[in-house]
Amino acid sequence: MTGNAGPPQARGLSTWTTRRWLRVGVATALAVLALLGVTGAWMLGRTTSLSEDLVDVRSPALSTAIRLESALLNQETGIRGYGLTGTSDFLGPYQQGLTDQARDSARLSELLRADAAGLRDLGAVQDAAKAWQERIARPVAAAPAGAPSSLAAERSAEGKTTFDAVRAALTAQQERLLAERARARDDLMATMRLRNWAFGAIAAVIALLAGLVFEALRRGITTPLERLGTDARAIAGGDFDRPITPTGPSDLRRLSSEIDFMRRRLVRELAFSEEARRHLDTQTADLQRSNAELEQFAYVASHDLQEPLRKVSSFTQLLQRRYGGQLDAKADQYIGIAVDGANRMQTLINDLLDFSRVGRVHHDHESVDLEAVMEQTASSLSLGIDEAGATITHDPLPTLVADPTQMGMLWQNLIGNAVKFHRPGRAPNIHVTADPVGELWRFTVTDNGIGIAPEYADKVFVIFQRLHTKDAYPGSGIGLAMCKKIVEFHGGTIAVDPEYRDGTRISFTLAPTPPPAPSTIAEATRATTEPAP
Repeated sequence: MTGNAGPPQARGLSTWTTRRWLRVGVATALAVLALLGVTGAWMLGRTTSLSEDLVDVRSPALSTAIRLESALLNQETGIRGYGLTGTSDFLGPYQQGLTDQARDSARLSELLRADAAGLRDLGAVQDAAKAWQERIARPVAAAPAGAPSSLAAERSAEGKTTFDAVRAALTAQQERLLAERARARDDLMATMRLRNWAFGAIAAVIALLAGLVFEALRRGITTPLERLGTDARAIAGGDFDRPITPTGPSDLRRLSSEIDFMRRRLVRELAFSEEARRHLDTQTADLQRSNAELEQFAYVASHDLQEPLRKVSSFTQLLQRRYGGQLDAKADQYIGIAVDGANRMQTLINDLLDFSRVGRVHHDHESVDLEAVMEQTASSLSLGIDEAGATITHDPLPTLVADPTQMGMLWQNLIGNAVKFHRPGRAPNIHVTADPVGELWRFTVTDNGIGIAPEYADKVFVIFQRLHTKDAYPGSGIGLAMCKKIVEFHGGTIAVDPEYRDGTRISFTLAPTPPPAPSTIAEATRATTEPAP
């Protein structure tokens, strides 16, 4: 049973938190200080009590006893002189002695009221003095003046005996009072020495207690915190393999364990991130190869593929001009279809090249005045605007930091679509607005054309998605998809307003300054999500 008592106690102390250690330590320190304070107060009270007894009782009592003796001696001297000479002048010291005796006796009674032995000594003195006064002093003092008293001569021996008894009582009283004063003084000195030793011990205990508190704080709180801070700084500096050893009270150990758990989790996350980075590096390399192949394809599409296409288009047009009307109607129809197909194929290839260049070739951001871009757009579309009788108005347009080429393509596609998709017999009326919304600019392009049904509001921004046949409205179906790509490249969004019914309203946002250039990984991620041309 004895051998098993240690570990549970150790386990119990190991579960103590910093707050509990501080609470117990403060309570213990306060209890010790309270005990020391009570001891010091008792020593001071004891010293004060003995000092007051010596100063206020013992010394005054001894001096009063001496004065009482002097008063009785004056009485004896006066009576003896009066009895021998009969001169009344000797009665003066006797009368004064009586007065002094009464005063000193009362004072001694007051001083010795708590001292039974002292009161007994005072009673013995008073009894002896009373016997002498009754037998000698009063009878002699009552004799007529002018002649020696015969009574004094007759009782001279008795008077000497009775006054010797008074002297003996006075001597005994004074010896006792002197002994009591000496004892009180010895007690005071001993108590003062004990007090000095006690206060020295109290000071030593306080110093020891302060040292213990300081050492306990250093070992239990300061050192574990410093060690934890050192480990945390080492981990923050990149030494993630450094373990944290829990020390100190239970809450500090728990904190160390939590930080070490966070370190281990961070190591796992870093390992996972490193693996993901290596995987992304591999994917990036693959995407770079893929982009290089796409660049090669774009080069081939813009040069090598268009060369035979131009030949096909040129020779079919020559056939149409030279042999038009010489063959039958079917041949002329077939030749026209071939010419139209070649021209549309060339247009599609050029549009695809323009679409692929957005954000890849044209990315020179600079300050762009959209007012000037709008004027250039109206000038380039002037033929179609004049043919349709279109009216174009706009609010004051801001100046943004953007790619000027892409801004021109954006406005040309939006204004061109608004002019192209007008209602038959109704002149197009197009209005452009620009309003700041937070950190962005919000633009709307509103027309009174044929409109877009709500179910096609998202479909129109997909490449090659057409809502009408090429015979009704010419085009490649790539314009709004290119607008969407340009707007998103400049950090904005674009959408068709489904609430607007009297035509079409397309709203989009642009940032005053362009977003940061996308990283290779972001480009690769976006490239994998975009539809292939």
